[in-house]
Amino acid sequence: MNTDVDVVIVGAGPAGLMLAGDLARAGVSSAVFERRTGRSSLTRAFTVHARTLEELDARGMADELIATGTRLPEFRLFASAALDLSELPSRFPYLLVTPQYQTERVLEERAKRAGADIHHGSEVTGFTQQPDGVTVTVRQDGGPDHVVRAGWLVGADGMHSTVRELLGIPFPGKEVVRSVMLAEVRLTEEPPEALTVNAAGDAFALIAPFGDGFHRIVAWHRHNQEPEDAPVNLEDVREVTRQAFGTDYGMHDPRWMSRFHSDERQAPRYRDGNVLLAGDAAHVHSPAGGQGMNLGIQDAANLGWKLAATVQGWAPPGLLDTYQAERYPVGRLVLRSSGAMLRFGLTTRPALLPARNALALAMTRTPVLAKRLTGVISGISISYPAPHGAHPLAGKRVADLFLADGRRLYQALRDGRFLLTGTAGALTADAASGYADRVQTVPIAEPSGTVVLIRPDAYIGWAAADNAAITPQIRACLERWCGTPAQPAMQSAWR
Repeated sequence: MNTDVDVVIVGAGPAGLMLAGDLARAGVSSAVFERRTGRSSLTRAFTVHARTLEELDARGMADELIATGTRLPEFRLFASAALDLSELPSRFPYLLVTPQYQTERVLEERAKRAGADIHHGSEVTGFTQQPDGVTVTVRQDGGPDHVVRAGWLVGADGMHSTVRELLGIPFPGKEVVRSVMLAEVRLTEEPPEALTVNAAGDAFALIAPFGDGFHRIVAWHRHNQEPEDAPVNLEDVREVTRQAFGTDYGMHDPRWMSRFHSDERQAPRYRDGNVLLAGDAAHVHSPAGGQGMNLGIQDAANLGWKLAATVQGWAPPGLLDTYQAERYPVGRLVLRSSGAMLRFGLTTRPALLPARNALALAMTRTPVLAKRLTGVISGISISYPAPHGAHPLAGKRVADLFLADGRRLYQALRDGRFLLTGTAGALTADAASGYADRVQTVPIAEPSGTVVLIRPDAYIGWAAADNAAITPQIRACLERWCGTPAQPAMQSAWR
């Protein structure tokens, strides 16, 4: 198939922009089509967790995004229950609060610098699959349809995904909370906590700072269930906030107000032939924990290098199938954990509130439980399945260690290649010969006793203890993850 572009991405939200940047970094051409006419100055998501910041760090974007927001060293649940994030084993032991439009800006600028082609005001109206690609119909600015030919199509177009619906992939699940009011306002009084959240009686409210003089208010009342398109009145937001906290902190001058409802849904499969789903097109979750946007960005981090390898022709058999195998269970885990948090937090029976608050406090102050909760919410503890008998490190997130050349490990990942590392002397000069376009070999600064192959998404693909027979093991693992060195990378037809 003669292609106009290697990959068409539908949706210029965080997942689509992250994917476009990763593909462009790898030399794979992509066209991103977004129905919105420009980057929105409004936002729903506002939390960036530690694992997402690590993925951004591996692409040189984390520090720029951190400068736009507020760092919170703890994740407050309600009442006095909070999770301490300061002990996370990460360069980013906190929660970053920043508007979604800042995250999208950083991702889009990086994607464009790398060469991604992003079209706003463009709606994908249909597509057909052929054995070797996809023909996509696009409508630009309400004009006539035109056709784009691509090898692959990725739907990152949100909960109401056109791509998923045209594929006929079901989206089973249910609505879990409706008529949640959102507002961005100024406050006369500063709340006592950076992230303030509580549920009292029939009211729930959350207040988070944006760092620009405005605060995000999330407010919900069990007996105020207006339709999603009903206008939001600031007095309604004030009243719910007062019921939850005893004060509205003098909120005034709203710059944006809206309503939304939250569903729990997950597509049973993320791939159909040459079409894939990512982000909210594949799964949506309750807002508890603020994990939705983070999950989509991490989907893209997992998919990008695998799709690039497939396009370029060096992917080993089955590599692209691991996207579903690795990310579907993570989506299911977050769906269940965020749903449990939501139901726990919205318990409003007066007789149950003291017991709920006491249980939450006990969970956050029990080290084993608190560590598990912070690991799931931050994404730090997420790992992928490893083959039977594999080293215990296989499938785990990699720590940001120092390398012998003075760089941090996550800095070394910024060129998008695998990283083969271990104690100096354990790696021979020709350990990765023939893979220079896919693998860089750099010893670690401190002796570790282990040789590891780190994937471009900062997960450990393979590990083994140093021994005299390590080189044959390395060659076998490289063939498993990086294909054969004798097979040159193919140039796309578009080039």
